Amino acid sequence: MSETTHFTPEELPAPIPAPELTPAVPQGAALEIRGLVKAFKDKIAVDGINLTIPRGSFYGLVGRNGAGKTTSLSMATGMLKPTAGEVFIDGIDVWKQPLEAKKRVGVLPDGVFLFEKLTGEQLITYAGLLHGLDRKTVADRTADLLRAMDLESAAGRRVSDYSAGMTKKAALACAMIHAPSLLVLDEPFEAVDPVSASNIQDILRAFVAHGGTVILSSHVMDLVQRLCDHVAIMNEGRILAEGTVHDVRGELSLEDRFVELVGGRVKSEGISWLQSFSN
Repeated sequence: MSETTHFTPEELPAPIPAPELTPAVPQGAALEIRGLVKAFKDKIAVDGINLTIPRGSFYGLVGRNGAGKTTSLSMATGMLKPTAGEVFIDGIDVWKQPLEAKKRVGVLPDGVFLFEKLTGEQLITYAGLLHGLDRKTVADRTADLLRAMDLESAAGRRVSDYSAGMTKKAALACAMIHAPSLLVLDEPFEAVDPVSASNIQDILRAFVAHGGTVILSSHVMDLVQRLCDHVAIMNEGRILAEGTVHDVRGELSLEDRFVELVGGRVKSEGISWLQSFSN
């Protein structure tokens, strides 16, 4: 009969690790979109797109007006229910676990609607409290964001009195206050002055450098080419090309590659009657 072996806590053998299961979503994906469809009556706005956004990437989504960019981002962030398809943020199903998924994302939507009777400081504070942050953390982060967005001097003014650019910056601050791992920004630099735009770009670059992920929708190809490391070109609800900016554009500029893929370029000598103005 064998003797029973006794171990001290320090001598206990390590547990045998459980076999690894195949993850539902790629482990490096900040956002995974699978077969996403959105139909409005007789119009298909988004036609079965698939995208994998790597963690730590600065990802550009470009397309013509009506290409389906805003609709896709609205579904990806839980703001618009898809007709079909799945979306995962950090591996969490956006439509099965919406609260858990939305904790991880900050959104700057197209067409910002804010509580304009609040001051800028009150608005950002309110956004922080809605995310469940304690008042001390909210106060500290609000001060940091007002300074970063160059809104300190306007902190006590109502948002209704803000310019379009100031309103965009206040909305961006609201999207950032809970320190999300993913930022989804629809035209974040529209109507923002060049100095503020440069400051915001610095903030976003630092965010990505420290492991965050930014998805940027923009019509400005030069901006996307300068800021982003990955890009997807969208047209008529479908993805025409996606990957690193270098791979997608090849030897062309991103703008030329976009025009080549999307088409619709009209070559003409101009409008004759515009060239016959009188003195």
